[in-house]
Amino acid sequence: MPDAIPENRPQVPIRPRRREGAPQDEYQPIEAYGVIGNGHTVALVSSRGSIDWLCFHRFDSPSLFARILDPDRGGYWSIQPEEPFGSSHRYREATNILETTFQRTDGTVILQDFMDIASVARLRRLPAPGRLIRIAECTEGKVGIVCNCLPRPNYARTRPEFALHGNQATFGTYTLTGPATWQVDDASEALTCRVALHAGEMAAFTLATEDDAALPQLTPEDSLTVTSDYWRQWSGNCTYDGPYRDIVIRSALTLKLMTYTPSGAIVAAPTTSLPETFGGERNWDYRFTWIRDASFTLYALLLAGYLDDEQPFFDWVVRTVRLKGTGISILYPVVPESRTTEEVLSHFRGYRDSRPVRIGNQAAVQEQLDVYGEVMGAIQFAWRIGKYDPTPLWGTMREMLDWVTRHWHDRDSGLWEVRGGVRHFVYSKAMMWFALNCGIEIAEGMRLPGDVEGWRRERDMIHEEVLDKGWSDALGAFKQSYEDEQLDAANLRLSTINFIKGDDPRMISTIDATLEHLVVDDLCYRYIDAPEGVTGEEGSFVVCTTWLINALIRAGRAKEAHRIFQNLLARASSLGLYAEELQPATGTHLGNFPQSFSHIGIINAAVSLAHAGYVGTVSPYHAAAADAAGHGGGKPSR
Repeated sequence: MPDAIPENRPQVPIRPRRREGAPQDEYQPIEAYGVIGNGHTVALVSSRGSIDWLCFHRFDSPSLFARILDPDRGGYWSIQPEEPFGSSHRYREATNILETTFQRTDGTVILQDFMDIASVARLRRLPAPGRLIRIAECTEGKVGIVCNCLPRPNYARTRPEFALHGNQATFGTYTLTGPATWQVDDASEALTCRVALHAGEMAAFTLATEDDAALPQLTPEDSLTVTSDYWRQWSGNCTYDGPYRDIVIRSALTLKLMTYTPSGAIVAAPTTSLPETFGGERNWDYRFTWIRDASFTLYALLLAGYLDDEQPFFDWVVRTVRLKGTGISILYPVVPESRTTEEVLSHFRGYRDSRPVRIGNQAAVQEQLDVYGEVMGAIQFAWRIGKYDPTPLWGTMREMLDWVTRHWHDRDSGLWEVRGGVRHFVYSKAMMWFALNCGIEIAEGMRLPGDVEGWRRERDMIHEEVLDKGWSDALGAFKQSYEDEQLDAANLRLSTINFIKGDDPRMISTIDATLEHLVVDDLCYRYIDAPEGVTGEEGSFVVCTTWLINALIRAGRAKEAHRIFQNLLARASSLGLYAEELQPATGTHLGNFPQSFSHIGIINAAVSLAHAGYVGTVSPYHAAAADAAGHGGGKPSR
């Protein structure tokens, strides 16, 4: 049995008994993972039935399993046949319940993985994280199943002490329950449980914490039923009925998993340090709430018709977002007591030897001026479709708008969080124009107090300056910053926010320049040779490709947009999930996974194509919502 680390002994990384190195095939492709969750955290489950990433109790808690970042040290929890097998996985329709099918010549087993969400269904809240439940069912023949659980708490810096009690094993605050007696494998230091299943037999495994005693005590089978019903009921609220309904629902379900239910905070992704380049240093921790990403997530869910999910996020904004001398922060922890300070876990090898492995995010100290536009845009959109009364937040909004009028001349680090110095980024300027534009509309529409004339004056000045200093005759396009003659895919959004008409010659030229220089195999890169401050290459960005689709639609080129969208859908994982980036030549997924920005873009593109009338139909709600969001006629600036 592994030794416990005394409380007064410094915590050090656990050293594996196996060899230090691991062959490349010990790493599963990022796109081979499914994700399950419950509104507190998520787990990544490989197509071979192994949970290789789990942070308990919250998204930003230290990992319990992290094999995805280090095959030897990270820890995992696998359930699979003892003998060689083939496997595949899928989601139960309209749920976040993952089914992995193990196929052998002598039998078949289906493993159903999910996080218990019965407390939501019964209590309408989440008082505790809830159990992680894994149910193996033999549907044919006879199959021997082995469960190996190798917990490595605190990013593998704490050695667990196991206590065995028949079919239960405890370590720290965790209890692992299985269908048979647990043993400790001396070679691997893993908890092991074996069982043979005949056709029609099931075996349940659960991981719970001491806090779960307060939750409804259901059998694993009953929890499966309740959880399935919950997700299907939630999915059924989608009012989008276009040709991509299943795709929209899968993306919405994925975004729902990104919400920390107790506070309403929305994380950008549930993982850290999955690389943008294998072996490179572009490895970031995304387990925080970026104001930008969260606002876009809310927008996408509302656009898909999930009309009852907006209030918790706005409540979180009221409680959390505070204007300081430097403006608002660009990212926040999911709970106030968490930290965003960046730290390197030098004992982890990183996914496919991509170092450093980071926790925390240095970008928290950056100034990124576009966030004001994203926040105001989400509020304006929710207000326009009658789903939010901004009056309780107006005091904060008014301060933000006044701050924008004083600081829109400032340089910033930009949407892409470059670490190579501040610039006058064109997209940041345009989004500050958008913030003022939205604020003016809300103030006038609701007759709320504020310096509307001052906001209008500064808004028009921003517009004039961007058209003057943000345009490049050499590029034939809007450029990344006033200082740099570089293309930036973010500028594809200028017509979406109605900064400029979609068919304006300058917008058309920007689209064509982007297609020529930033698009490979119909996948869009965000920029080339920007002042980043980090080394290495990256893949194409899923969200940039969806911005290109929307820009083409606004330019009257829906047929072209539809072709690019079809190509993008073909690059999804087998489960319909997306990482942040795609490698055009191979289709390999890169970056943190699943990525909220990517799924936001998928929803927006699907609704935009339907609203454009190119494919399928769109409901009256979505037509009104698209108009409110700027996809319809609207009133673009000159």
